[in-house]
Amino acid sequence: MNFQARLFASCGVRMLPQPWRLFSRAAEDMALQRIRKVLCVAEKNDAARGIADLLSNSRMRRREGFSKFNKIYEYDYQMFGQNVTMVMTSVSGHLLAHDFKLPFRRWHSCNPLALFDAEIEKYCPENYVDIKKTLEREVRQCQALVIWTDCDREGENIGFEIIHVCKAEITLHAVRTACENLTQPDQKTSDAVDVRQELDLRIGAAFTRFQTLRLRKIFPDILADQLISYGSCQFPTLGFVVERFKAIQAFVPEAFYKIKVTHDHDDGSVVFNWKRNRLFNHTACLVLYQMCMEDPVATVVEVVSKPKSKWRPLPLDTVELEKLASRKLKINAKETMRIAEKLYTQGFISYPRTETNIFPKELNLSALVQQQTQDPSWGAFAQRILDQGGPTPRSGTKSDQAHPPIHPTKYTANLQGNEQRLYEFIVRHFLACCSQDAKGQETTVEIDIANERFIAQGLMILARNYLEVYPYEKWSDKVIPLYQKGSRFQPTTVEMVDGETSPPLLLTEADLIALMEKHGIGTDATHAEHIETIKTRMYVGLTADQRFLPGHLGMGLVEGYDSMGYEMSKPDLRAELEADLKLICEGKKDKSAVLQQQVQKYKQVFIEAVARANKLDQALAQYFGEATEIAEQEEVYPAMPVSIRKCPQCNNDMVLKTKKNGGFYLSCTGYPACKTAAWFPDFVLDVARDESVCAVCKPHPVHRLKFKFKRGSVPPVMPLEFVGCIGGCDEMLIELLDLKYLHRSSQPASSASQQANHLQVSNSFNRASGENRHVRGTTNPAPGHLLSWSSTRAPRPAPPAAPDDGNDTVVCNCGNEALLLTVRKEGPNQGRQFYKCSASTCNFFLWADQQSEDRSNGAPRGPALPQPFAGRGPAGFQRPGGGRGPELFGSNSSDSGGGTVCKCDQPAVTRTVQKDGPNKGRQFHTCSKPREQQCGFFQWADENVAPGPSGDVSLNHFGTSGYSRGFGSKAKRPSSLSPGATAKKPRTCSICHQPGHTRKTCPQNH
Repeated sequence: MNFQARLFASCGVRMLPQPWRLFSRAAEDMALQRIRKVLCVAEKNDAARGIADLLSNSRMRRREGFSKFNKIYEYDYQMFGQNVTMVMTSVSGHLLAHDFKLPFRRWHSCNPLALFDAEIEKYCPENYVDIKKTLEREVRQCQALVIWTDCDREGENIGFEIIHVCKAEITLHAVRTACENLTQPDQKTSDAVDVRQELDLRIGAAFTRFQTLRLRKIFPDILADQLISYGSCQFPTLGFVVERFKAIQAFVPEAFYKIKVTHDHDDGSVVFNWKRNRLFNHTACLVLYQMCMEDPVATVVEVVSKPKSKWRPLPLDTVELEKLASRKLKINAKETMRIAEKLYTQGFISYPRTETNIFPKELNLSALVQQQTQDPSWGAFAQRILDQGGPTPRSGTKSDQAHPPIHPTKYTANLQGNEQRLYEFIVRHFLACCSQDAKGQETTVEIDIANERFIAQGLMILARNYLEVYPYEKWSDKVIPLYQKGSRFQPTTVEMVDGETSPPLLLTEADLIALMEKHGIGTDATHAEHIETIKTRMYVGLTADQRFLPGHLGMGLVEGYDSMGYEMSKPDLRAELEADLKLICEGKKDKSAVLQQQVQKYKQVFIEAVARANKLDQALAQYFGEATEIAEQEEVYPAMPVSIRKCPQCNNDMVLKTKKNGGFYLSCTGYPACKTAAWFPDFVLDVARDESVCAVCKPHPVHRLKFKFKRGSVPPVMPLEFVGCIGGCDEMLIELLDLKYLHRSSQPASSASQQANHLQVSNSFNRASGENRHVRGTTNPAPGHLLSWSSTRAPRPAPPAAPDDGNDTVVCNCGNEALLLTVRKEGPNQGRQFYKCSASTCNFFLWADQQSEDRSNGAPRGPALPQPFAGRGPAGFQRPGGGRGPELFGSNSSDSGGGTVCKCDQPAVTRTVQKDGPNKGRQFHTCSKPREQQCGFFQWADENVAPGPSGDVSLNHFGTSGYSRGFGSKAKRPSSLSPGATAKKPRTCSICHQPGHTRKTCPQNH
């Protein structure tokens, strides 16, 4: 590489010593003295290699990083007044990207409206992780960080992604100057990019999902696989194409008439044009023409000759490069920028993304012209520029204060194809604007025929100047004879001609780019991208002469939104944002304020667009045929994720979802990172969020749920439609649904009276060891007594028997201390306390008030406490008084319920389920009074039995309100009871309650 000619576009370079915070001047000096190794990061690998080559005099050492595309170059350099080792590497453009947090990234995760408020995060895409790892490894070994990026908004933002950014031009002198004059990064410029990126993500994702999901269902045969994207730049770009097409469609040609005069001479023919130009009234023009024909002699009334100049072009910026390459070279904007980027990275031209058309005074134009003198095609012209006083370029009016106009930085003759054509165009344009205007002499002759004036113009070119090197523009001589003022001559022809107005032409790419620039749509760096997008989406196509023609989809979308009253295809909304971004860069507007204002504006438009979506259907139906009818909006858009409570694991929202094969579950929005979920059993037919919020469970809000249960799957005392809380306070519902997902504490430590009515739930479950901490059930539990929820469904082994400590502790069939709970469900037992197994592994149940009576009476009453078997079972079980006894749990051998009493304090009767179903033939205790006078008491006869000889425990583990049944489980009830347990009663008549016959054959029924 020719060292002297190694030129790049201007770029930024910034330094910040670790630990990357501001120091006092003295502290900074001390920090600089400790610097021995400096990490340098460029925007691209080619730039990193070029900078390293310049600063090392081509003596850098190359090694590999984690990314095979981004090498590491090391060299020694004099910096901060000392010798340091420079470690130069690069990123590949933006290191980080914006995206929604999970689950909003998935298309069917939410209603598109939610995307306007969904959380957004910056993350490192997978294909850039290796680059990130290289930076992390190298920076640990360095004491300072210097970052080189392009001096535009994107470059500044990329720099902040690598922590800090600074600026300077990448020539040998500029690079060394930059290293000696490090500056602070510009946060405001980076903020403007963040705002644009976030808005583009929110707006684009919301409208794209809205359009795509809806229109795929409305027109399934045509758009089934079509991505119907929306962008706040691409849509106005489409709008320009549609607007021009509709203007052509609406155009009505109009006839016009004019008088034309010609005069032949030795060198050709001169055409004199009517000074009135044309008339749209045929009669008026005919009258004037007839007057001219009465005496068709022309009198020369004016001859004016004056100098005429054709201006040389302005220095080349990105927009002009795209337009001229499209018009003159027939290379589209996307391909033009791709080639220009390649020429830039090879060192042949300056940075191609610039808004500047003024050459900076410090740029040595003569040296750049000198490089081109060796070319056989334009070398002589370049030498003539130097011989005639040097370059004298015109100055435009635009400057981005970052990059100079596009110009050649090094001569090459080794390019091929479009690369060579584009490089040649940039060189010729540069030489043309450094040259002189073309000079000529223009002569204007005015004649009079019957008081009607006609004008002819001639041109004599005196000096072609820049046109000699710039073949992309034409300027030709137009010879006319020498006319004298006052002379008269006979015209060769005087005729009346007609014509008609013509419609405007379809837009070329150059026309479209000009409109985008005029209305502030996109930037010089993104014009080509937006145009390419509307082409690939099939919104527009190209005619044979490369003009844009809107497709049916593009037309329908624009007309649909226009019919809603929102001119989404007009440039006003986007142009306003671009203006705000400039104000952010200038520090005149706040980033957050602009972001909030723009989001709310587009959100309101989106809400109303969805409400009027049928307008979109109707507009597209004109092109695609009849639209498919859809019954409900919910059939098109996924339901909004409704938060029920916070996840106990990661504190994200937990939302209701529907299983693919039917049924419902509660899922954490942090999935797949967090897999916490609660699966509702199949007997839950429907579930929805209730607007009421639990006053007990925390963190607030924990919404109650409206359940609809399958008939026969819940206790008779429980309604089939039920509103309850799954935060942990409603133990009956938790047991019914068999919810065992791991929780954080859902309730605060409240007063004893509150705890008497509500169950407290904690995350005191140790997942690593499977250890469970159980709670002592007392009449008035102290604050902090918590119940652990298991995260597994495996039954727990029965623990050893509780020690006989002589207290009044109630124990269950497992030998654990029983848990005291309170019935919260409305009904006759509301507020009544009861004991149950704290581990939910046995079917123990006992009313607390009955246990108190048992103590006072010294004998069991009602559903008595289960007793141990003498010398059998696991070490025996503790009885309330602390002693042990041989008596067995009640025999229930009589029709009266075996000592069981109902709520009327009357002996209960034992009956048998006659109805077909899973409980047919099962016996239960109920009130003995006639049906209309019954108190509502109910209890299965085979519940509250002690474990069998082997220590087996019934799988039924739910008990409340005198009812116990294993809800939601598939466990079968025991077919027979173990020795010593209550024997199964023979079936009895449901009328007289006597065995030996049924209701149909009962004597009392005849």
